[in-house]
Amino acid sequence: MKSSFTALVIFAALLTLFGAPAALSASDHADPALPAEFDPSLVKEPNITGLFVFPKDDQLVLIYNVFRSLSSPAPYELDQYEFVIYMDLHSKINYDDAQVNARYGGHVVHPEGISPDVTITIGLDDQAQLASKKVDGLQNAESIRWYAGVRDDPFIFTPFFGVNVVSMVMSIPLSSFPAGQQDWILWGVTRKKGKTEILDHIGRGLRTQLPRFGFINTLPPSQHVQAIDKEAHKSGDLRKFLMAYVAPATNLFDDTFAIRYYDMEPDVCIYTSRYPVRYPNGRTLEDDIAQIACDFGDCILKELAVGVGKIWPRPTVNDKPLPPDFPYLAEPWPDKAPAPAKKGPNPQLVIRLVLIGAVLLVLLNFYLLWRGWRCCRKLKEAGLA
Repeated sequence: MKSSFTALVIFAALLTLFGAPAALSASDHADPALPAEFDPSLVKEPNITGLFVFPKDDQLVLIYNVFRSLSSPAPYELDQYEFVIYMDLHSKINYDDAQVNARYGGHVVHPEGISPDVTITIGLDDQAQLASKKVDGLQNAESIRWYAGVRDDPFIFTPFFGVNVVSMVMSIPLSSFPAGQQDWILWGVTRKKGKTEILDHIGRGLRTQLPRFGFINTLPPSQHVQAIDKEAHKSGDLRKFLMAYVAPATNLFDDTFAIRYYDMEPDVCIYTSRYPVRYPNGRTLEDDIAQIACDFGDCILKELAVGVGKIWPRPTVNDKPLPPDFPYLAEPWPDKAPAPAKKGPNPQLVIRLVLIGAVLLVLLNFYLLWRGWRCCRKLKEAGLA
């Protein structure tokens, strides 16, 4: 028991020293890591909850959702932010590897060259209505059909059932893109108006919800693979140390933070008209990404849906029927009175305090060992030991 506790303490200390707090603070606030009632401030931040991309007749539909677990009426704190969707129409995508296709929708041959050919910048007012829109890189942008407002959260994930999101929907004529365009690379960011710093990022759904990817959440996609490779080497060294000295903590590290061999891809949403649309080839509102992602190894959503959602069998469709026509999202749930905050400390604060305390405890142990070693050496020099 004592050795296991010591292992966990050292593990926590190492995570602190190797950058885990950065992962905690930089992770996507839309992630279901903490229930909203524990930290209401997260709900006030318009972080990204979903990016959907799918064809509809002669249109390409984009749905960009923010503001998780929304159940209160307007006004909302939205007018100080910008919501941006980028499209890369030039980067080459390889579809020869079935495993890569199943996880990412394709392989970006030169990820360091990812850059936007199309930029859509959206501003909302405090009623969640469209306040401004700017489109760069598309022909006939005036033909785009727009919607902004509060709608049911279409995420098929039980802890997010019965709540709303702020949705931005665009139906773009395929004729707005270059003739013969077959491949799209898309991603979205949230940022403060007039600023370039990325507050939140989304590419392929679920990617930055995984704890091991918190560090890429504020980077542009062109830097993702290099950052992941660097993290893989760093985490590999840490794992070797754990195996040698703190073996009981290795499984915890492997499950949560270890970089996998298949992670060396940028976090973008790839959509191609070459194959039928289905996550991760784009993402439709009906896609059960929890099951699809679990099929190729990332099962966190399925575990949380059953454990946190406390529903079995796990629902595999949205909690409201989806309309077939624009804007394709179900009507919002009625406003609710704010739930009383749960008693007890904020779990995120507790985690940080535990990590800091663990580091201090480890440093204290080293200090005591050093004092003991000095004392023994002095006794030997005095001929008393």
